[in-house]
Parts: sequence; structure tokens; C-alpha cells
Amino acid sequence: MRAYIEDLKKHVGSEVEIRGWIYNRRVKGKIAFVLVRDGSGVVQCVGVRGEIGDERFAICDKAPQESSVVVSGVVRADERSPGGVELGIRDIRVLAEAAPNYPIQIQDVVPEVGFLMQNRHLWLRSRKQAALLRIRAEVIRGIQEFFDSRGFMRVDSPIITPAACEGTTNLFEINYFDEKAYLTQSGQLYAEAAAMALGRVYCFGPTFRAEKSKTRKHLTEFWMVEPEVAFLELDGLMELAEQFVSHLVQRCLERRKEELKVLERDTTKLEKVAPPFHRMHYNDAVEKIRKEGLEFPWGEDLGAPHEEAVTKGFDKPVMVHRYPAAVKAFYMQPDPQDAKHALCVDVLAPEGYGEIIGGSQRIHDFALLERRIEEHKLPRSAFEWYLDLRKYGAVPHSGFGLGVERTVAWIAGTEHIRECIPFPRMLYKIYP
Repeated sequence: MRAYIEDLKKHVGSEVEIRGWIYNRRVKGKIAFVLVRDGSGVVQCVGVRGEIGDERFAICDKAPQESSVVVSGVVRADERSPGGVELGIRDIRVLAEAAPNYPIQIQDVVPEVGFLMQNRHLWLRSRKQAALLRIRAEVIRGIQEFFDSRGFMRVDSPIITPAACEGTTNLFEINYFDEKAYLTQSGQLYAEAAAMALGRVYCFGPTFRAEKSKTRKHLTEFWMVEPEVAFLELDGLMELAEQFVSHLVQRCLERRKEELKVLERDTTKLEKVAPPFHRMHYNDAVEKIRKEGLEFPWGEDLGAPHEEAVTKGFDKPVMVHRYPAAVKAFYMQPDPQDAKHALCVDVLAPEGYGEIIGGSQRIHDFALLERRIEEHKLPRSAFEWYLDLRKYGAVPHSGFGLGVERTVAWIAGTEHIRECIPFPRMLYKIYP
């Protein structure tokens, strides 16, 4: 019977066949220990020379790392082994012998990150990288489950757009049949149109930012989910955001325990992530930043050191709301209590991970939006359709965007988001 490694606990005492690749091996006298991975997990396979014969034992001893193999044997419970089981080898055969000197050896000395990134296609096979991608997949499943189960409709937005959401300074420009166009930086504007038709929607896909940044929090291509809800105002949006983030964290704690263990994540910190999150007005955030010893003039947007100062002392995300309107996008609704502020919110993850969500209540007044487009020197012709949404049955509405890679980095406890996407695109990094 063929089985996947992640399911071996269900087959203790039975003989199964697994198919995978040699991850590592060692021989101690007449006993061989072969770690085999199949994409779902890693299992230790134990071969005794006297039981499997010299030919099979030689495979266990000599087959190069990453050789593809078929192994059959009896599943035995062993809590000391990865996954709590091991496989007693009865037969092993090589499907394709790997070339010698696999570039990424199992060793104490970790290769330079630059080398690993150039060999990303092979680095993905390591236990930690595979664990990160499984957590990413779980987050993506959790995103879809959360919104689908709450009556949201997925409406995909275009990747090629005629205009920018927030100005063109950090967009990738392309030639679209002799017209100027851009790779999308957000699907939000299109999601707003869909929300006026369907009420509760979300779009989900790749987005592109041409920022010349080398920080551990930036990619030029990343994935973002963007819900948009008609008749929803800022307070309701913040409730939605904290429920959403908590859902993703708790789902990973429940379903990806082994991966979090491989990554040595301190899960006690994640266990505290549940509504309500602490909410902090921008003015109070400025005061906290200053109390933490950083100079920070009122009116600026928060950078990474400021976000870290704001979240210091909190064991779950902090929601900073009502930033100055002057540093935010043209479509954000002004605060009726103080028009210098926008009805917006950023969700800042603790432990130095910073912003994972940015959102706002959108302007629903035609004249105000028209004026903002003009003030931001955006081409009116590109936004006529967006203004139409305010002409025909405008209502208060709100939405946010969550970056998948930043969220995965925080949940997994990894330092750099470049490890949270299979093939990262960064400044000066497009291979492989």
C-alpha cells in the first residue's frame, strides 16, 4: 500500500510503500539510517544489513543525497523520530541517482544567503524552507475559508491597470499595445466596484511595487488579499481585521504544529493572539514612540523602528488608527471629528514584524473624491469609472489589504519575507 509520510501514524504495524528523495543518511555498523522526504514530511527509514541484504544496504550507504527512491517496510511507532514513527526497511530501490556533491549539504556551516537564493530551486527542499511553504499554504487556505464562510464573494481584479491606486512613483510601467499601463499595486479600486454589486467581496492575487528597497520586509512581487464591504465603517473594519488575523494564527497553531516546531517558533506568543487587539490613535502612537526614546515629528508615516516602538510591551497586534490624511492615499475618508486625520488603520504585528494590514473607510462623496484626485494630480480620465461609483448609489464602505508574506513571516517567526514565497523577486534579484 502506498502512503504519504504525513499519514504514516495511521499505519503503525502495517507494511507501506513511500516514494521520495534521500534527505540524509548515516550508517552505524550493520544498521543504516536513511531520512527520506516526500513533500509531505520526513521519516527515518532503518535498514539492517542481515535483513535486507548487501545490495539494498549498499543503496542505504552510498546513494547520494536527493536520489529519488521507493522504500517499502513496516511502520513502527517511535516518538524520538520525526513525526513519531519510523519505517523498518524491507526493500529500497533507486529511481534516479542524484549527481554527487549536491550544492546544499546537510551541515553545520550554513551557506551564505546569496548562495542559497541563487539556488532557491534546490533550497526549497530543506526542512525549514518546506515548513515555511506549508505554513504559507495554510495561511492561504485560511484566508479563503474565512471570507468564503462569511458570505464574501471572491472577485479577481486585473493585474494590468491603466492607472495607479496611490500614484505611479513605485509602479512597474509596461507597454500595452502602444499605451502606457502598469502592473497592479492593489486590486482595491476594482474590489470597491464589485462591492457595490455584491456587497461583500475580496480579491486575492499578486501585486507589484517597484520600491528600491533592500529591507527584510520588502518584495517587488508579493501576494495580497483585499476584502471590501459596502455599508461598513471604520470600527466595523477594525473588528473584521482582528477576527481575520486571529483566525489565521489559530489555524496555523492547530494545523501546522510540526512545521512550527521545525522552525523553532515560540508558539506561546501566538497563542495570545485573539480579539480584541489594542487600538491606538495616531496621536497616542506618536507619544509612545517618543517615550521609547525615538525622535518623531507629528504628521509623518510610521517606519519600521516606529512600528516596533509602538508594539513594544504588547503580546498581540496593535491597531493604529486615524493617521494624518496628508500622508495617506487620496481615497481615504476624512475623520468627521478632525479632518486632519483619515479614517484608516494599520495592524502592526508584535516582535518587530510591523505592518501586516493597511485599510480604511473609503470616500463615498463624489465632490470630495473629485477634489482629492485633483489635489493628488492624478489623471481624471483614468478615474472616471471610479467616480461613477459615487454617482450611482454611493454608500459608506471600507476595506483593507493583508500581505501574505509578511503575515507568514510573523506566524513562522522567520526574519526575512524572501523565505515566505517560493521564488522571491527583490531589488537586483530575479533568478531563478
